[in-house]
Amino acid sequence: MAVQQPMGIPVLILKEGTQRTTGRDALRANIMAARILAETLRTSLGPRGLDKMLVDSFGDVTITNDGATIVKEMEVQHPAAKLLVEVAKAQDAEVGDGTTTAVVLAGLLLEKAEFLLDQEIHPTIIIEGYKEALAKALQEFDKISIKVDPKDKSMLKELARTALASKYVGSGAVLERLIDLVVEAALTIAEPQEDGTYKVDINHVKIEKKKGESLLDTTLIKGIVLDKEVVHPSMPKRIEKAKIALLDIPLEVEKPEITAKINITSPEQIRAFLEEETKLLKDMVEKIASVGVNVVICQKGIDDVAQYFLAKKGILAVRRVKRSDMEKLERAAGGRIISSIRDLTPEDLGEAELVEERRVGTDKMVFIEGCKNPKAVTVLLRGANDMELDEAERSIHDALSVLRNVLKEPKIVGGGGAPEIEIAMRLREHARARGGKEALAIEAYADALEEIALILVETAGLDPLDARAQLRGYHEKGFTNAGVDVIQGKVFEDMVKLNIIDPTLVKKQVLKSATEAATAILKIDDIIAAAPPKRKEREREGRGEEKFKF
Repeated sequence: MAVQQPMGIPVLILKEGTQRTTGRDALRANIMAARILAETLRTSLGPRGLDKMLVDSFGDVTITNDGATIVKEMEVQHPAAKLLVEVAKAQDAEVGDGTTTAVVLAGLLLEKAEFLLDQEIHPTIIIEGYKEALAKALQEFDKISIKVDPKDKSMLKELARTALASKYVGSGAVLERLIDLVVEAALTIAEPQEDGTYKVDINHVKIEKKKGESLLDTTLIKGIVLDKEVVHPSMPKRIEKAKIALLDIPLEVEKPEITAKINITSPEQIRAFLEEETKLLKDMVEKIASVGVNVVICQKGIDDVAQYFLAKKGILAVRRVKRSDMEKLERAAGGRIISSIRDLTPEDLGEAELVEERRVGTDKMVFIEGCKNPKAVTVLLRGANDMELDEAERSIHDALSVLRNVLKEPKIVGGGGAPEIEIAMRLREHARARGGKEALAIEAYADALEEIALILVETAGLDPLDARAQLRGYHEKGFTNAGVDVIQGKVFEDMVKLNIIDPTLVKKQVLKSATEAATAILKIDDIIAAAPPKRKEREREGRGEEKFKF
């Protein structure tokens, strides 16, 4: 890019080929890109939302309506649209649910901002209005929230039902099966806190997928399932009243740190060398057996000779177990991961009612179950194909996240667009009382929120104008939880009575994520895009050659 001086001499500022868009053109280009991405997700919102089929560059197919998965798999190129991808990722990482809503709301906020820009309202005023609207909306959410008992199983089941209703698994016997399983898993790993809430780390729920049977055959194991088999055919395949040693060291003769050579001059020396190696391994096994171990789970390798001695002692052993699985086992069985066999004591051992190798589908797996107080559990997912299993895993993750959120902050609001309509109404009242140009932005924020509820109406196949009138009528009469019953296809005055509920934490995070993304895009008034590298440069970089010539 060049700037012309009065004397006619161009001054080069940016590299040749750089593209620059400024002012309103830059803003409109960004808004358009973000809106297109949001429009793509719009039809996936709610229990009647449709799925997307995503085919990547390798031909792998993903079928899902999970917002975070859709935007991750889409390989978005536009920098403004990438901001919305980050919104979905942040929403997923923070609360695990509401990803589609967050992206769609960000798109709606930008769409409403565009109308204000056409009326010559400065982006800074819109941003200030949006921030004020967010702060007010968060306050109002606290006011309309209902406090609940975090250990109320029936309430937790209804939360899980609302989360799973919009998923692939969202109907029939499969839905009921997964609801029971998810609630049981969350309550098992929940750790009570001093303030009466519960801490739930959903990483402590291991999801193991195996093709075969159906989703109805999915089971919850109060322990850990390892996708491994017993290392030696002579070892027992079933151990009751298991005493488990968790080893972070190889049951092998250690190799020297540096390269070493051994000069052997006679066959006796070879025999002595091998016998010493065998003795070392035998001593290791003797030490393990002496503390009462009958199951060994090893993160590293187990020598063939050590396997033989373990089998003779009647010890079941599994090797090369992932570190994450070792940590889950530590929490489930109550043992401690050991880095030195010399230090192994009976107190370090984990306990389980049963450790058994079973055939699941075409593979063998080791089940460690019946742990006394398991703080890590396993969901063994069964299903017809990989796509079904992957979508079921995403659904379970979302439902677990919802339960974690309500156990962390035991407050709920009605579902079906009820809180969005109520908050929109209260924001409009606030805007009228406030006045000024920012009031226009607050009203635009309210319109965007209300449209989230109307998208649910659209995906259910109802008339948006009738539904809007009915919803506004109910809320003006004081029915705070009036919303859209998408399954029955009608507007109802109290979604909480229908047990269609959402955690307040998720709803608040949706507003925060969407508002931050929208305001970040509205702040941009200049796009300076560097030229892509030329073909020769790319080839040079690919060969590892130096780009710069001196």
